[in-house]
Order: sequence, then C-alpha cells, then structure tokens
Amino acid sequence: ATKTTKLLATFWVGHAHLAIDAHHVQEVLVNQPMVRVPRTEPSVRGLINLRGQVVTAIGLADRLGIHQPEDHYPPFCVVVRTDDGPVSLLVDSVGGVLNTEDLRCDPPPDTLDEAMQYLVTGVHQLEGDLLLVLDVARATEVRAGMSMTSNDNQSRDNREEF
Repeated sequence: ATKTTKLLATFWVGHAHLAIDAHHVQEVLVNQPMVRVPRTEPSVRGLINLRGQVVTAIGLADRLGIHQPEDHYPPFCVVVRTDDGPVSLLVDSVGGVLNTEDLRCDPPPDTLDEAMQYLVTGVHQLEGDLLLVLDVARATEVRAGMSMTSNDNQSRDNREEF
C-alpha cells in the first residue's frame, strides 16, 4: 500500500464506485445527444458533438463488464483529456473531487474480473465503500476492429441482396 497526493474525480457505474485522476477531467455533461457508429466495439456507444468537436463516447459499464440493460444510456458524460484528444466516459452518476492525500491506496484485489484488473490501478478503502481508481489511458482506448454484431448484421444484409 502506498500514500500519494492526488485529486480524484469520482462517479458511479451501476454499483461500482470509480475514480480517475481529476487533472484529466475537462468537463462533465448531462444527457448529450449521441450518434451511434456501426462496426465499432460494443463499448463505443457513439459520438457526441462537443462545441463542433466530434468526441467518442465510451460506455464504462461495457468496458468494465458491468451488466446493464441494452437500451440503458448513462446520463452523464465525463469528458477527459487524452493524448488523442477528448473522450467521453459514460457514467450513471457523478460524485465529486476527493483529496486522497491521507488515504492509503492498495493494489487491485485478485478477485476483480479480467476487465476490471486491466483498468483498475488501485483501490481506496472509504467508510463503508471501496473506490476503484481507473487508468485513464486504458479506460479511453479504442481498439481497432468491428463488433461481431455488426459483422453478423452486414452478412445477413448481403445475403438478402442475392
């Protein structure tokens, strides 16, 4: 366990209490219109228009393996700065900024599933709660390739043309 001085922006996805380094947060938006993008990985929920700039919206529930109904669209967009420009993380609710100067940060427990193990860099024990700290670069990366659903739909469409 280590002690570090860091400000964390906190939020929830389902029942998971999550955080990222607050210095990466550009802004938080509510209920942004989103355009779906075909043939993307499932966690890419769409694109939003941020004052003329196109921003990828990533569903953190999908990325973390947290089951939510197919038609669930989290109301909050936490826009973070990355080396490739802003990316929006879709979350269910927003907490605040937490100063972790006096908090111990433990490594992620082995009991986390594979998706969370990849994204979580540390855990803070709060009163009655665990706060999972995410790696911003890993949480916002978009992998190349198409989703299986898009491929299946495209194949079905092509068969119907014959």
